[in-house]
Parts: sequence; structure tokens; C-alpha cells
Amino acid sequence: MRAIAVSTFRADPALVEVPKPDPRPGQVRVRIEYASLNPRDWQFANDTLDGLAPEVFPLVVGVDYAGRVDMIGSGDNRFRVGDHVFGRTGGPAAGAGTYCDYVCVPQESAIALVPRGLDARIAAALPSAGMAAAQILEAVSLRGHESLLIVGAAGGVGTCLTQLAKARDVRVIAAVRGDERARMGSLGAAVTIDVTDGPASDAIRASCPDGVDALADLASATPEAFAAHAAALRPGGIALSTRGVAAGAALPRGVRGVDFRLDPSPVLLDVLAAGAADGVLRVPIDAELPLEKAPQALDRNRTGGARGKTVIVLREHGHC
Repeated sequence: MRAIAVSTFRADPALVEVPKPDPRPGQVRVRIEYASLNPRDWQFANDTLDGLAPEVFPLVVGVDYAGRVDMIGSGDNRFRVGDHVFGRTGGPAAGAGTYCDYVCVPQESAIALVPRGLDARIAAALPSAGMAAAQILEAVSLRGHESLLIVGAAGGVGTCLTQLAKARDVRVIAAVRGDERARMGSLGAAVTIDVTDGPASDAIRASCPDGVDALADLASATPEAFAAHAAALRPGGIALSTRGVAAGAALPRGVRGVDFRLDPSPVLLDVLAAGAADGVLRVPIDAELPLEKAPQALDRNRTGGARGKTVIVLREHGHC
């Protein structure tokens, strides 16, 4: 089958042929129709996860997918051949990347049925971004009438988080690259700040002179950059990083740092998919690309400034 994989750490992802997997007991095999790109994908390909993955190459990139069950492993199973499903795998480190034609996943993993009325493209784009957004909102403990600064708000996680926070009556300050006021405002942001248009700290203070209650930093790769954004928080605030830099940051007195880790759940997938099917949660698709263009998409995402989600299209091809 076709796959986008790395042949060794520090190698560029490339289109290769790998054997089609067979499901083990308790697993299902999914013929992937769509996969979606997440920053974690290029971070893996860029050697960020060196030492965490098994030394078995090629390693297939990607974690999110939507498709149809085409084979069931032995034993009892909650799925049937032909079921339209979506989910998040354990990724390359688990030998289950999704930039490929087929993937095998345990039935107890983060996999769920695609509800009627939900487009498969949206289903593929939802798992990592949607689950992360929902769990980030819980982690920063905002229950309404409070403020949340989201750095990197224009990407997949940020757009979902903006909507979920707005639905909870949280005031969202969205920090993005470029003029995204109209789009972020339509998603529920009260204030949108272009970080390329002067110091972000000045604009944040102007919009929230009394300080911000919580920070969700989806972009800063260094403790110093993270701490600079956390300076906007009032005492008692929570500063959350999805890039693992909170522990090493010099945060303001009274501000608690959190390094976020996603905890995938099929129950949460069901809840998010229902919201997307009903139109309550929108998942903006920035681009749709064929599998062979995925390496270029990963490279573009690495440079930052993501707008919505990039979806990798596989179902239009008949390869096995």
C-alpha cells in the first residue's frame, strides 16, 4: 500500500510502498479515505520524537483518519465491516500512522462511528484538534465570564478551542499571524491580535488591562516565548503549553504552568462529532491535498501560520 513515511530519523517524509497490515485479535482494519495534518506530524518527522518511537523503519506519519472498516480481527468486536469510522491512532510510535491506505487499530482505542450528516473530511479533521480543544478548556478551568488568551488561535486546535470557549461564555483573545479578525470573530473571538503587527504584549494589555485569566499557548516552542505570553496573566491564572515548555518557563508570581498531554477517548469523539454534525462546532478546512503532496504540506505547516486544517485525500485512489 502507499504511505508517507520516514526511512530514518532526520529524513524527509516521502511516498513509499509498505505492506498492507492485517488486524490482530480485537483490532479493526480501516481503509482510510481522509487523514488530517497536525503539527505533531511534522514534529515527529523532524526528529522531535527521536528515542520515543521503535527503531523500525519506514515509520508512517500521521494520527487522524476517517474511512471504512474493511476487515475485523478475531474475537468479539463492536464494529462491523463497512462501518464508517473516524479516530486517532497511537501514531508512528505505535506503528499506526495514518498517511496511508490502511491502518489497524484496537477497537477500544479512540475510534467512533461517523454520525449521519457529518462529512468524512470534517470527521478526519476533528479527532486531535477537537479532543485537544475540549480537554484544554477543562484544564484551564474556565466556566464562563472569564478571559482566555489563545496563542496560535488560527490553526485546527485554536479554531475549535475558540468556539468551545465562546459556547461557555468565555471571552477569547485570539493571537494569530496575519489579519484574521473577520474569520476569528465569526468563530467567537472577542479580540483578535496580529502578532506580526507590533509587540503582542502591548495589544494584549490594551484589550485586557486588568490581566487575563488563562493562557492556552499552542505555538511557542521555547520557555522564553511562553513566559512572555504568560506575563499577561493575573495572579491565580493558568498558563498552558501544548509544546511542553511550561515546566522550564519563568512564570509570573501566582501563575501556574501546565504542560498539556492529550488523553484520547472514543466517548469524547462521539460528543464532538455530534456537535460538528449539528453545526455547533465548525472545523474549517484550509486545504485538501492528494497523498503524494503530503510532504510539501508538512513542510509548509512547519513554517507556522496555519489556517484551519489540511486534509489528505486517499479515497479517490484505487491502490491496495
